[in-house]
Amino acid sequence: MLLIVPADPLRPRRPDPHFAPEAQAARAAGHPVAVVDHDALASGRDVTRAVAGVPAADDAVYRGWMLSAARYAGFAGALRARQVTLRTDPDRYRRAHELPGWYAKAAALTPQSRWTVGVDRADFDRARTALGGGPAVLRDWTKSVKHHWHEACFVPELADGDAAWRVATRLRELRDDDFACGFVLRRFEPLAGVEIRTWWVGGRCVLTGPHPDTPTELPDVPVDLGPLAAVVTALDLPFVTADLAWRTDGRWRLVEIGDGQVSDRPSTMAPQALVAALG
Repeated sequence: MLLIVPADPLRPRRPDPHFAPEAQAARAAGHPVAVVDHDALASGRDVTRAVAGVPAADDAVYRGWMLSAARYAGFAGALRARQVTLRTDPDRYRRAHELPGWYAKAAALTPQSRWTVGVDRADFDRARTALGGGPAVLRDWTKSVKHHWHEACFVPELADGDAAWRVATRLRELRDDDFACGFVLRRFEPLAGVEIRTWWVGGRCVLTGPHPDTPTELPDVPVDLGPLAAVVTALDLPFVTADLAWRTDGRWRLVEIGDGQVSDRPSTMAPQALVAALG
């Protein structure tokens, strides 16, 4: 396995400090490591130069900052030109990275959702009314701004179209150029306690631990991964994360699936553990 990580912007031959522990763990385990210019990849400019230091490899795994599905496809194409094959191809990256790619197979485990393609108000209202009344959580296809909960994430009442649109407008402002594809409205479900993050390689759960937002906390309730395992198997994704939370009525609920390459590792998880699970 070749591990590819973003370069340190100030010292471009070295890994970005956030991913340096994983790079060090990979080298210690005998895996080669290469760095790429993430800013160039994310902007789509000079992608060939961004990957110029990556050696040929038939099994490469990226661990780095988020890329849009389109930019990831450009990244994969530039690597193919250097005889580098990413373990996660662009189609599977999109399926894991964007909620509409995984929602249908996971619908029974996760809050009811509707989405738009683009940012048109009429499309937003159609998605909103399709969910009916009550509260909802708003995000785009890849990410929410949950730290701006009341102004750009939580919709108290779907039936109040103008108030919901104000939340949507603020979400788009905050996400700015990173806004992805369209709005996603998800029916609000009351959760109890912190989330956990599970890591899956080749359809098998290899690690279970805290969410990066609460790296020292875990729920007291044992998790049953059986239903989620069936979903991950059906999705046929090589490396993903799935975040779960305990609902107040006593059920585990799927909060999010994401591509494992761009999912943050909690600070309390040893980088050696993740590298060993990937290798």
